[in-house]
Amino acid sequence: MKTNRLGDSALEVTELCLGTMTFGEQNTATDAHAQIDHALACGINFIDTAEMYPVPPNRETQGRTETIIGQWLARHRARRGEFVLASKIAGPGRRDWIRNGDTRVSARTIPWAIDDSLKRLQTDYIDLFQIHWPERNVPMFGNWQFDPLKEKDATPILEQIEALAAAITAGKIRAYGLSNETAFGLCEFVHLARAHGLPPPASIQNGYNLLIRTFDGDLAEASFRHKVPLLAYSPLAMGLLSGKFTAADGSIPPFEGEPAPGLREARLTRFPQFGDRYKRPRALQAAAAYDRLARAHGISPLALALAFVRQRFFVASTILGATTIAQLDAQLAAFEIPLGSELLGEIEAIHTVYTSPAGQ
Repeated sequence: MKTNRLGDSALEVTELCLGTMTFGEQNTATDAHAQIDHALACGINFIDTAEMYPVPPNRETQGRTETIIGQWLARHRARRGEFVLASKIAGPGRRDWIRNGDTRVSARTIPWAIDDSLKRLQTDYIDLFQIHWPERNVPMFGNWQFDPLKEKDATPILEQIEALAAAITAGKIRAYGLSNETAFGLCEFVHLARAHGLPPPASIQNGYNLLIRTFDGDLAEASFRHKVPLLAYSPLAMGLLSGKFTAADGSIPPFEGEPAPGLREARLTRFPQFGDRYKRPRALQAAAAYDRLARAHGISPLALALAFVRQRFFVASTILGATTIAQLDAQLAAFEIPLGSELLGEIEAIHTVYTSPAGQ
């Protein structure tokens, strides 16, 4: 499998990354360990997690995903160098059980979060440590408009860089990255790091799929010019672009009432309070349009969605999420299907009508 370098770091990651946000909620430890074994056997060398996982987050399960990965690592210590392990520090908002409510991303909390993650993961180092979302006021998770009325006190970016650089020097992390970040934030991190002789971010992990393409604009330019590639999460829009929600008439029904038996365990139906941005009417209409396009070209909607993300010039790795080995295999197979210029043109025609209908 092809690998890509993350920024100025020494990290080389495969085009596919195993996402783990279901470990400990939709997947048992046994399921999770089987997925790790299978992903590594298939050539994936990149595993992404977070202190907040599993999702949806809550006080009782927070940290369980890292603990499950740590149990696997404890039994396979000789294999630690075979893959790149990424984790994240959570920011403020709705998760005040983390660090007894100290959810700022600061010189105090960054080393605290790293040490806690290292203990749960049962490892001496984390390859890529990411700020899960900015502490400062930014539009994210379905919002795209900046609101200056929501301004608040926030940890200076330079303080965050210095704390992350100190963790690199101490050997606890090898590189750091950003997540759910804006173009301003990405450029500010790079500018301040270089101005102070500190390492810049190696990557940026944002949501990116056929329904969320806000990265295509100023973020794509910033990513290209500063050599900070995208780790694309939610390439299937929480399953909406997989084809499994499509009705017989080619539409995608609203998420109301009792789901069909085969969809009760899908994330968008099992957790009704989660993923609202993908349940918007225009998002459903756009997903149905991409579904029809894929079938008209004789490929699966799954293949259309994954191959599109893979072919974007700014994407270093696509993060896959699966609850079964069969789902993981289907995604691996679909990922390799090339999209020709004609099909890419038709994707752009749909995008013109439904421009990022799920927001940021």
